[in-house]
Amino acid sequence: MLLSPAIDIPKEKGWMYETKFDGFRCLLHWTEETPQLISRNGKSLNEQFPEIISFCRSLYSQIKELLPLILDGEIVFLLNNFKSEFKHVQLRGRMKTKSVINKHANNFPCHLVVFDLISIKGENLSDQSLPRRKKTLQTFFKQYSLPTCVMYKNSKRLQAVDSYDNSEHLWNKIVLYNGEGLVAKRKKSLWEAGKRTSNWLKIKNYRFISVCLTKYDKANGYFHGAVYKDDQLLEIVVFRHGLSEEEEDTLFTFFQQNGQKTSTSVWEIEPSICVEIACIDFDGKQLREPRFHAFNFQLEPSECTWKLVLRQLHPLPPSFNVTSLEKPLWPQIHVDKDDYLLYLQKVAPYLLPFLQERLLTVIRYPHGSAAEHFYQKHCPDYAPSFVETELVEDINYILCNNLETLLWLGNQLALEFHIPFQTRDTNKPTEIVFDLDPPSVEEFSLAIEATLQMKAIFDQFKLESFVKTSGGKGIQLYIPLPEQQYSYEQTRIFTEFVCQFLCEQQPKWFTTERLKKNRGNKLYLDYIQHDQGKTIVAPYSPRGSVFGQAATPLLWQEVNAALKPSMFTLPAVIERLEKQGDPFLHLRQVNEQPSFGNVLKQLNELIR
Repeated sequence: MLLSPAIDIPKEKGWMYETKFDGFRCLLHWTEETPQLISRNGKSLNEQFPEIISFCRSLYSQIKELLPLILDGEIVFLLNNFKSEFKHVQLRGRMKTKSVINKHANNFPCHLVVFDLISIKGENLSDQSLPRRKKTLQTFFKQYSLPTCVMYKNSKRLQAVDSYDNSEHLWNKIVLYNGEGLVAKRKKSLWEAGKRTSNWLKIKNYRFISVCLTKYDKANGYFHGAVYKDDQLLEIVVFRHGLSEEEEDTLFTFFQQNGQKTSTSVWEIEPSICVEIACIDFDGKQLREPRFHAFNFQLEPSECTWKLVLRQLHPLPPSFNVTSLEKPLWPQIHVDKDDYLLYLQKVAPYLLPFLQERLLTVIRYPHGSAAEHFYQKHCPDYAPSFVETELVEDINYILCNNLETLLWLGNQLALEFHIPFQTRDTNKPTEIVFDLDPPSVEEFSLAIEATLQMKAIFDQFKLESFVKTSGGKGIQLYIPLPEQQYSYEQTRIFTEFVCQFLCEQQPKWFTTERLKKNRGNKLYLDYIQHDQGKTIVAPYSPRGSVFGQAATPLLWQEVNAALKPSMFTLPAVIERLEKQGDPFLHLRQVNEQPSFGNVLKQLNELIR
């Protein structure tokens, strides 16, 4: 069943609304242990998306009584609960080699988000009304503990797309989180295979991009648009749709009269005409689904820049009052306040899960990095209503539980985000963190050596661990723990043992001495900091030094002699995420750590 495009959201009674996700539309046919993912053109997608197939197979023994069944949905790579990124799904669809596919599935795992149930136990539901099909789908997902709404951090690869009766509420969420658009479905609609119907409408959340025209090809009627990047023109769009006949004729005449004919059908001009192009995204080379929107005679071609494109692709919330966007924050790497807010928007899917439900301490830099700064725990009275708080011992802590709060803090020039080791509903840590602090960045090699030796200990104990830079001169190691199971007193037994053991093995290199003046030139192994009331810099948080570095999760194979803190500036972190994904992706998915109880038992026996 296909959607029809629409400009306006229908507001009359009898409609329900869903988020439109950008991915591969497919049907899941499930009759045996291994289901079939069938694309719109009838091809099997099983080999391209093994993580979805593997998850379904793990459910088979539970749900085989419901087979055969058919689900209608979209294969997506979720950036948040309202936005998917098409380029990772598209890239996967082009892959042929099993090892390459498996690596991509590990780094950029996809979901099948399901919005319709066509048949169950072999019973055809397509002639039932949409609400009845939705209710059956919700009951099915609840029965087998599958997410009944989209949860991008949830590792269950089948999730139901939730429906809304309030289109305005949903649309505001889609705009805030930069989603593709909204789907409006008439409640009385049946499921009609292969039919494009006005009962299902898609309304796109277009972004409007400023480009200058550079080329016209009469053979196909396409105009080419470019922007300036590093003082060079970069072509980012080829389009023909959206122009009226008069506008197209006017442009063609302009190219003929003012341009240079470079082939039998192509004219090129120096940048002189600026236009606004409506699109849904950028795929790395071209704007996606481009349409001419309007001429922009107020804009000079030199103002059509790549930086402007990035901001237009990631607009700030319409109601968001931002000030001093051009204020330099990290002048050494040419990052201003606008760049910083864009960093927060892009890194939010990875940073926010670590901030949520934790009592936040920020460091604010009113005049930019390396200048005067101060710690802030208490939420100011002027905070907007979307900022959640928690009152603890006369301090009204901020809880950064949503993108709005993160951007508001960024606008307040909070450049560092520090969090406790537990969420607000417990006094037990959710992870163990070791902080490895060399005397200076010149001795960073000591941190690498200590990290690798700790990793060997963790592996011996069969504890899965993760590693990140501190954003300064050190390294921090994480061991996830089961929720609300171990106290700080219990984890101290382990952290103290590991640090003391390393100091005994390498007394010339490592120390647990807290006073800097007594450490000499040794690396400080800090296990005292892992305690209730203490904080650690959050993964992906920037730091306030002049170098513009962030606390950056690493792959274990990156921890070697070539590793340098200077490699992880804010722009570099975004590039890493887009190319290799999040090294901390699976941190919360391995928090059972059954071996940790055995380790504690062994250590307690040694102490006795």
